[in-house]
Amino acid sequence: MHRYIIKRLALMIPVLLGISVIVFLIMELIPGDPAQAILGSFATPENVARLNAELGLDKPLVQRYFIWLGNILQGDFGRSISLDRPVINEIRDRLGPTLLLAGSSLIFAALFGMIAGVVAAVKQFGWQDSLFTFVVLIGISTPSFWLGLMFVLLFSVQLGWFPVSGMTAVVGGGGVLDVVHHLILPAVTLGIVATGVIARLTRSTMLEVLRKDFIRSARAKGLTERSVIIKHAYKNALVSIIPVLGIQTGFVIGGAVYIETVFQWPGIGRMLVTAIQTRDILLVQGGVVVIAVIYVLINLTVDVVQHVLDPRIDA
Repeated sequence: MHRYIIKRLALMIPVLLGISVIVFLIMELIPGDPAQAILGSFATPENVARLNAELGLDKPLVQRYFIWLGNILQGDFGRSISLDRPVINEIRDRLGPTLLLAGSSLIFAALFGMIAGVVAAVKQFGWQDSLFTFVVLIGISTPSFWLGLMFVLLFSVQLGWFPVSGMTAVVGGGGVLDVVHHLILPAVTLGIVATGVIARLTRSTMLEVLRKDFIRSARAKGLTERSVIIKHAYKNALVSIIPVLGIQTGFVIGGAVYIETVFQWPGIGRMLVTAIQTRDILLVQGGVVVIAVIYVLINLTVDVVQHVLDPRIDA
């Protein structure tokens, strides 16, 4: 087990280095002068040159990358120009809401997706299977941002069941129940697509397992159908389902960018949208790197869990 974890950690190093190169180059390839965009069209050449020097943009590209990477490795993400505060402080304040939203969405997706998939597989060709298949197709085909707007219109504006936006009430809010009240709508919106993907995979995996010889043997021994489904079929199917949970985690975190914008959720996604609009390079780079590191760590965790469930997996 320890050798497997060390191996996976070693493989993370080139992945993270590759991510850092991509993140740095994408911001460098954006047309226009960042200093000019930050200062505005009426900025003098002297002010633009001074800001370029402060940001290190007057140095060669390779030198800027290694300076930036060295600072990142020391925990120094630079200073946000638009917010006039350290990038790491802004990310730290925004990280909690994003993890809360993404974690809640993933729990929702995993719970309802696996339940729907198991029921659809057990009741294959029944009305439950047809219903879940139809709902899954609708969920996967519907853009999350459009669904979020429709949810706001229906459940917030028309019915008044949930707040329109934000994380807590403007006046007299801030408690746990208030946060949960604000969280339900964006979490469900963000998790619906992942729910459909997990449900579809769970169904197909369960159908494959239910045709195995050991399932027929378990039934021949007189075990109850519930025991056969839960203790034998589902347990074996879970090994194939867990990697998809890791993949869907990445989609959920990425989807948080526009869901946070729709619901005005104070997380990293909304921060990145604002930073891109203001050409705050260091803030964008820092936010993307943190999200990428979280995604890689989650996939590492998923690989370890899968290895624990099936020690034969060593890749």
